[in-house]
Amino acid sequence: MPSSWGKIFRVSTFGESHGESVGVVVEGVPAGIPIRMEEIQKDLDRRRPGQSDLTTPRSESDTVRVVSGVFEGKTIGSPIALIVDNKNTISKDYENLRETFRPSHADYTYQAKYGFRAHVGGGRSSVRETIARVAAGAIARMILEDDLGVRTVAWVDSIATIESGIKEDRFPSTREEVDANEVRCPDEPTAKKMRELILRMKEAGDSVGGNIRCAVWNLPPGLGDPVYDKLDGDLAKAILSIPACKGFEVGSGFLGTLQTGSTHNDEFYIEESSGRVRTRTNNSGGLQGGISNGETLVVRAAFKPTSTIFKKQNTVNIEGKETTLQAKGRHDPCVLPRAVPIVEAAVNLVLVDAYLYQRALNPSWFKKWAKLPSYYDDLKL
Repeated sequence: MPSSWGKIFRVSTFGESHGESVGVVVEGVPAGIPIRMEEIQKDLDRRRPGQSDLTTPRSESDTVRVVSGVFEGKTIGSPIALIVDNKNTISKDYENLRETFRPSHADYTYQAKYGFRAHVGGGRSSVRETIARVAAGAIARMILEDDLGVRTVAWVDSIATIESGIKEDRFPSTREEVDANEVRCPDEPTAKKMRELILRMKEAGDSVGGNIRCAVWNLPPGLGDPVYDKLDGDLAKAILSIPACKGFEVGSGFLGTLQTGSTHNDEFYIEESSGRVRTRTNNSGGLQGGISNGETLVVRAAFKPTSTIFKKQNTVNIEGKETTLQAKGRHDPCVLPRAVPIVEAAVNLVLVDAYLYQRALNPSWFKKWAKLPSYYDDLKL
């Protein structure tokens, strides 16, 4: 079962929803880089269950610990291992799923592929696996912020038919703006409507989906490679690997198909204050030819309604017989609020890998765009 990602900044995740723990091993991080454990914990706190009445009531602190690769608060160049223990599993709630497949879940496909599966909590297909991505993504975020001044901010852009309508000139530039409410939609009137809809779905034993938009500020030009390693291709793979994610767009996305070339093209100009090449519009979403162009990177991810609901549904069992199922357990009526930090982590994992690759490929690019934080002086490179 593939569980690794990245060329230089390589992450390998492990663990299941109701196993003893989940975690990640991160390779490729240069020595001497400060690792702020409180920042990793903060990102995990944004993802953890039980945050509000909009999420699953499963109570987990998701406390992270580092067991290798860090000494006196800095990386030493060896693999970094981060672990979060599972504390609040109630596996008996899943006993009726031992031989019965939940509709639209991974139960049947895992059984068909492997012939055996962990039926409790969804096993490896559970969103709990994303703890590992968020922990590794926090390290990626710190490197991108410290070295390049890059900021990645995602938010809930729509729930079902309720759309925020936030245009690019009003995109939130900080995570604090997004976290101002529990829905994680920075438009308060829209967030209130979204909250009411999610609670209605919860009361009805049903679920609802939506879209998350993500903006990356201060991304320099030159990241990503042509043809098979395009940055948008890597972003698509990383984001679509998130549980419940069913769609991905860059920039104008599918709406761009309704425009003509003359209205969609992003015209270049020279910014007088910096002398940099800029574009007057950003329909490309910060990417052209699979390579970042220095504008704000804008991506959008579509999430389906949570598969496990509490309404009775028709299904089949492991013996190939038709039956019905009424699921038990603790599940989110809408995954969107908790998926915001997961999307940010996926984006940052792709970007840090592209950054470290470009840094090794072209040292002059690194000298031009990196902020060169003080810890590089300490290393005397």
